[in-house]
Amino acid sequence: MAVNSGPPPYYENHGYQPENFYISRQPVDANMYPQYPPPYYPPSVPHYVPRVPVHQSAPPVVQPKPPSAKMCTKVKKTLCIVLSVAIILSGAVIAAILIWYFVTNSCLGSSIECGSSGICVSPSQWCDGVAHCSNGEDENRCVRLYGSNFILEVYSSISKSWYPVCKDDWNDNYGKIACKDMGYNVNTYYSSQGITPERGFTSFMRLNTSAGNIDLYKKLYNSDSCVSGAVVSLRCIVCGLSRKNANPAGRIVGGSAALVKEWPWQVSLQIQGSHVCGGSIITPEWIVTAAHCVEGPLSSPSYWSVYAGILKQTETRYRSGSRVQKIISHPNYDSDSKNNDVALMKLQTPLSFTDTVAPVCLPNPGMMFQPDQQCWISGWGAEYQGGKTSNVLNAVMVHLIERSICNSAEYYNGLVLPTMICAGYLNGGKDSCQGDSGGPLVTEKNSVWWLVGDTSWGTGCANRRRPGVYGNMTVFTDWIYRNMQANR
Repeated sequence: MAVNSGPPPYYENHGYQPENFYISRQPVDANMYPQYPPPYYPPSVPHYVPRVPVHQSAPPVVQPKPPSAKMCTKVKKTLCIVLSVAIILSGAVIAAILIWYFVTNSCLGSSIECGSSGICVSPSQWCDGVAHCSNGEDENRCVRLYGSNFILEVYSSISKSWYPVCKDDWNDNYGKIACKDMGYNVNTYYSSQGITPERGFTSFMRLNTSAGNIDLYKKLYNSDSCVSGAVVSLRCIVCGLSRKNANPAGRIVGGSAALVKEWPWQVSLQIQGSHVCGGSIITPEWIVTAAHCVEGPLSSPSYWSVYAGILKQTETRYRSGSRVQKIISHPNYDSDSKNNDVALMKLQTPLSFTDTVAPVCLPNPGMMFQPDQQCWISGWGAEYQGGKTSNVLNAVMVHLIERSICNSAEYYNGLVLPTMICAGYLNGGKDSCQGDSGGPLVTEKNSVWWLVGDTSWGTGCANRRRPGVYGNMTVFTDWIYRNMQANR
């Protein structure tokens, strides 16, 4: 969290990197300095990759070898043959391993494999009304939770629409199956209950209880009636619980230290014992962060440790962090514009939830966050511009800002894309800063805390007309569920 400290250079809210960071950097000419754009709105979102001059020198003079050096003795010839054979065999083994890898991992990147055929299907082709898998599993396992009441909806590829599930004959066993198909572990399952919808539905998905022992979604059919009049509200995980008072008074400008149990979903992502970025717990196995935190060499899971349930960085000296099994960045992430700045980390060992370690709720489709809505940001980022990361977890309240305002010429001049959301104060004073990247932007609704965004970029810290820019989580929820499904 940061306090306004004057007009700064433009920078991306990336985590603080100590001087002894593990990545070796190419030497830069002593006369080269980073070129900062004007202190007003920049022409584009910067990325700090220093330009390294390429020095060209004359090719070395190759002295011809004397004839005697070109001849091998019999022993040397034998060694040459043995080495050549060994190199060929080694190459063949490596090639075989690579072929085996690509055959057994036929769906790489963000694609999802059809279990029946092994065909790779793009996430955008799931639930699009066209059966791309031979058994149609890309169309008959399409569920989602809608709105702030977690209404279970199922997609009908026939009518190409989403319908709520009628509570008639529904039970927890069906609820667990639905949660599993959204990528949740059944061990986190909470409840299926019937609620009267806030808006009237005219069509429902109902269970055909006489359908026999077949797949759940083959038992569902479209109906214009629901005897009970109630629809299924499904909670796959208890999330968004906090001891935080959402409307405190007398906050210190620039934020203040967080208290125990206020932000139990906040994690510190570290490399070699140094805090680099923040993240948010969404399930025992999955963390949401920013793609720019894990781009390039940082995309290797082996570099990272995840610390949950801490308030001070010094606590990490006496405990071990969770290891990371897999990192998935959004396939359409753009490092220049910071478009689609979101990534997932899957942990090797699931977290154990407590009062200080707990998930935040992903926003469901149909949820609308209004301009000027009160939100909170938290992290161990610098407390002033150019400073080092904080030892203490800080938090501050900010307001959502309408995109049209953020994109006006006096603010960010069109740089805020639909995958982004602005939050802060137009006059500055409270903001995220270096080291807060990837951390949560949250709001409370219906006594539940929702993940609105992940800290992405901004101009300086807490500057006038330069609010923070965050990844718009409502755009990414479907992508997150798809990847949780594909990587269970």
